[in-house]
Amino acid sequence: MAERENRRERRDDRSREETPEFADRLVAINRVSKTVKGGKRFGFAALVVVGDQRGRVGFGKGKAKEVPEAIRKATEQAKRQMIRVALRDGRTLHHDQEGRHGAGKVVMRAAVPGTGIIAGGPMRAVFEMLGIQDVVAKSLGSQNPYNMIRATMDGLKRESSPRQVAQRRGKKVAEILKKTEAEVAEA
Repeated sequence: MAERENRRERRDDRSREETPEFADRLVAINRVSKTVKGGKRFGFAALVVVGDQRGRVGFGKGKAKEVPEAIRKATEQAKRQMIRVALRDGRTLHHDQEGRHGAGKVVMRAAVPGTGIIAGGPMRAVFEMLGIQDVVAKSLGSQNPYNMIRATMDGLKRESSPRQVAQRRGKKVAEILKKTEAEVAEA
């Protein structure tokens, strides 16, 4: 009996060590109703973005009869679906990127220090939870928060650092960066 309790305590300690503290942001709550014989039954859907503000971010949606339960479910799903994004100097994107999902399209651009997060609604939540400090983004097409977040995540998944590009091409990082600086000097 005591051995089982010790095992449970060790498992709880391990889970606390493995999961760093995440910040979460509630993006949208949708109330839906179902008409039944006695009146209406309400349900809630929550959209949550979770991140460690150091390059990892995820989003989730949850449905329940009460708002807190929907938010809890969405947060759990977001933690399971986190992605890692390579950031330049830990503050902005490495290169301009476009993301699409359904009718949603977003354009994200790297920015100089001091620019801040120039983005609307759901995209701002993703960038804040990711830990980006300087970015310019524009949402084109769908204004549905679900599609905007999915389009933003699509673009962020395709973001690659010079190290990843060099590894893919079988070159050194210095060779990749040297070429881009030479091209900038010519222009």
